[in-house]
Formats: sequence, C-alpha cells, structure tokens
Amino acid sequence: MPKHLKKISEEILHENPWWKYKHDIYERPNGSEGDYFYAETPGVVMIVPVLPDGRIVLTLQHRYLVDKQSIEFPGGGIPEGMAPSEAAVQELLEETGCTAKEMVKIGEFEPDAGFVRDRCHVFLAHIISQSKQQLDETEEIELLYRLPEEVDDMIRKNEIWDGETMATWSLVYHYFNK
Repeated sequence: MPKHLKKISEEILHENPWWKYKHDIYERPNGSEGDYFYAETPGVVMIVPVLPDGRIVLTLQHRYLVDKQSIEFPGGGIPEGMAPSEAAVQELLEETGCTAKEMVKIGEFEPDAGFVRDRCHVFLAHIISQSKQQLDETEEIELLYRLPEEVDDMIRKNEIWDGETMATWSLVYHYFNK
C-alpha cells in the first residue's frame, strides 16, 4: 500500500484573486525530503441547468490556454468565504441568466489532484426562468441548448473535451438515463 507523505513545511510563492501557487517540503518514507509545487483555489462549481422542456443549457467560450472554443456546463470559481451553493446560484445567473426553482448538489470531485487542490462541487439546477446573461468584463459566452442524448453524442464526437464538464456529466448522467 502506498505510504503517506509527511508535510514538513508549506509556503505561498504567489497569490492572486483566483488561486495560490504553493511549495511544500515533505518527508518520503525513506526519510529523505522532497519538494511539491501545486496550485490551490477556494474551489469551483459546475452547474447542469435543465429547462422545463428537458434541454440542458451549455456555454460556448474561448479558452485562452489551449486557444480554442470550449463547450462546457456553466461554472466558475468560489469566492473566498462563499458557500458552494451560493456560488452556484451566482454563476448560473451570471453565465446563463437562469434562475433555478431547485438546485441539488450531486457530488464533488478533484479535477487534477496531482497539480491543483481545486474541489469541484456539482449541482443539478431545475430552471424556472431565464433572462439576460450578467457576464463580467472578462467573459464572452454564447449559450447552447441540447437534449441529454445530444450531450452524450457531443462527448463521443469530442465536441465537448473539457475535463470538468465530462466529469460533471458522469455524476449527473444517470438522472437523465433512467
């Protein structure tokens, strides 16, 4: 069985409003020391908004790091001190203009546990109304509306390639395929 590594020290190398870049020194099972560099955030939320007609609201936006368009579920970072459920309501309204009559937390996952401490909280939202998006100055988001089987097909065709979106879908999928 893999051994637990013992943390000796921790330091913040860089900090900005969205995340911290950290360096830990740890002790290996043989007693030697190692370095571990990683990012840490207050967490993120992903929301699967379902309209009364059964369609799902997705976002289309450009992702800078890979320089391509990405189809995703709405979501975003959790502001420091805010509960995940509050952040989910806020992100849903900002990115889609949607208001939910019910927001159910489905689960949590770590998107990349080797490099980032970034707990993702997944919500299923039953939408009652939709108005204009309330995007911030850094966002340009187009909305797409798809049936659950179309989401499956988009993943198979690699039209949806975002890891957090695919992991989120794996948690909510059974709610649509009973």
